[in-house]
Parts: sequence; C-alpha cells; structure tokens
Amino acid sequence: MRVEQRDWTQAEGWRGGKELGDRAQLVLLFGGTDVLAGTQWLDELRGCYPKARLFGCSTAGEICGTRVSDDTLVSSAVSFDHTPLAMAQVRLDAVAGSQEAGERLAKALDPKELVHVFTLSDGQHVNGSELVRGMLAHLPKGVQVTGGLAGDGARFQRTLVFADERPAEDTIAAIGFYGSRLKVGYGSLGGWDTFGPMRQVTRSEGNVLYELDGKPALELYKTYLGEHAAGLPATGLLFPLNLRRPGQDRTLVRTILNVDESKQSLTYAGDVPEGSMAQLMKANFDRLIEGASDAAKASYEQIGGVSPDLAILISCIGRKLVLKQRTEEEIEGVRDVLGKRTVLTGFYSYGEICPAAPGASCDLHNQTMTITTLTETA
Repeated sequence: MRVEQRDWTQAEGWRGGKELGDRAQLVLLFGGTDVLAGTQWLDELRGCYPKARLFGCSTAGEICGTRVSDDTLVSSAVSFDHTPLAMAQVRLDAVAGSQEAGERLAKALDPKELVHVFTLSDGQHVNGSELVRGMLAHLPKGVQVTGGLAGDGARFQRTLVFADERPAEDTIAAIGFYGSRLKVGYGSLGGWDTFGPMRQVTRSEGNVLYELDGKPALELYKTYLGEHAAGLPATGLLFPLNLRRPGQDRTLVRTILNVDESKQSLTYAGDVPEGSMAQLMKANFDRLIEGASDAAKASYEQIGGVSPDLAILISCIGRKLVLKQRTEEEIEGVRDVLGKRTVLTGFYSYGEICPAAPGASCDLHNQTMTITTLTETA
C-alpha cells in the first residue's frame, strides 16, 4: 500500500509529487466548499490519476500532515496491493429519510469479503444516528463503519459530498473495502467537561430537541450561553450537549446544526431521544488534545501496534473553534502516536461516525477526534 499526498492553495496551486499515476486506485479529497464547487481540480486530478476513484467532501478545515488550513484542497492518492474497493452514493431527495439512505448505501455494497465501510455524508440535512442505524442493519456482522459529516466552515449554509461525480449537496457516499489483507483501526474520543445541572429531555423528535425539564430548549440554552446566544448556531459549538440515553451508561455528545426561533427548538447532528439526561459541556484545552492522542492510540492498537500507511482524521469544527491557534497541537499529538511514516489526511466536520470502542456499536458523535487507520499485511 502506497500513499501520495498533494495540496492546493490559491496562492501556490498544487504542491507535492504525482508519481503514483495510473497505479492509484483511490483519491481522497477534502476541501473548502467554494473551492470544491469549482471544476478545474477535477480535471487536474483525473489527469494525474486516470484510473483512480475520487471520493471526498467539503470541510470546516483541511488536514494535510500536521497542518490545518482553510479553503484549500488536500488529495491523498492510494495504491493498494491486495484491497479491492467499491463505492455507493445516494441523494437525500431520493429517499424517505436518513435511515433509508443508510440502508440503500449498505445494500449497494457487495457483502462478500467486505471488511470495512468508510462514509461521508451531507452535514446539514441528515440525521447521523439514523444514517448509521440504516447502514448497520444491512451490513455483514462484524463490518464496522467510520467516517463523518461534511462541513462548511462556520457558515452552515451548504455541504458537498462526491463519489466519482461532481460534488453535490444532500449527498451521502460510502467506500467498501474488501479482503483480509487490509487492517483497519479506529478510535474516537472527546475531552470536554460538563457543567450546570443535569436535565431531562421531555420533548423531542428524532434529532430535534423541543423541551428540557418541560421548558423550551432554545430559551433555556440561550440562558446559559449569555452573550454567546446572538451567534447561534455557530456559537453553540462551544457548548455541546452531553447525552445519556435511557437505560444506558455510556454518553454521547451532540452539537447544534440549526435553531428554530418560532418553535424554540434545536436541531442536532444525531438523535436526542425523549427520556435522555442532558448536560451542557465546555472546553478543557489539555483534555481535548489528550483526547486526540488517545483516539490515535486506540486506532494504533487495533492494527497490532504498527505504524499505519494512512490515517484519516475527522475532528469536529467545535474543537477547532475552541482550540484556535492550538488546533495543530491535536494533530501533532496524533503524529507522535502513529509515527512519521504515516500519511495524515482528513478534515474538520459537523459530526463523526465511529464505534465508541472496539466491538461497540457504531454511532454518530460530535466534538470528538475520530481516526481511521489503514494498512495492508504482506
């Protein structure tokens, strides 16, 4: 397995080698929304890698090695020695909802010798929990899903996803990896602190929260945000929701995607079930960086403690907004764990998809660093 990385900036154009040529089977591409919406990059990449499948999304920040940038393009061309792959794509306007979208994606992938699925989703109009539920219901037992929701900086206007076609809104795509020679690791951890009282979700529908302790959710949320309330939904990323579902000990974190003043509701990236207990969270800088390193350790250990060929990092935009000039520290922490030979790529997202632990059920997370590591055995 060989990986070749290039990046594009407005000032310098494309940088990096292009030796893989027609040996590349896959090109992962992450970029700023406006840049990705253009067409020139598509022809240029197809010229460099004529036989490769192209797969990617818009972001809230691009990761190239240990650098984090905005409104650029980062491509990672991959040549596998023993790993066939397949792709599937679905439009949200062609299905009844996010769960059906997940079902269609999973059914479109041949289950024979499937070992892992990596997915990228629209970040504005999807319920990530339902998407994952639909995929897992139709994937072979033991096949896990990792990936994330596309971003659009802190604008929350439109997100783009593509699999061999032009980037488009309201799109979800997946790659299926095949064969026993591919080893896949994953890890997902946060690092936020809870504060304020624990409250019960007394009225919700899917990923829309209407009431906490019988009070309008948006009104209550604004009370805690104070001066930050004027910047919703973007400022809501600084104060995510820690959620414990009924009958479960494990907690999930939820981030706001949209607010509805008329209904006094909050829309999250994943489910907020009625009866759940919820508590606000705030940043702990050192723990955020430690969380990224711990996610890397988990993914590293799953593939036998060897330095992987490729690591796909998907970190939440909320972490980037909080860490600011310290953002690259969490990437450097991952590098320290995985080693210098590993190619690091990825993006800042509106949600992360990953099992919470090895053997655990996959779910939609927010405010985590989620890492997928890939390497092939000889």
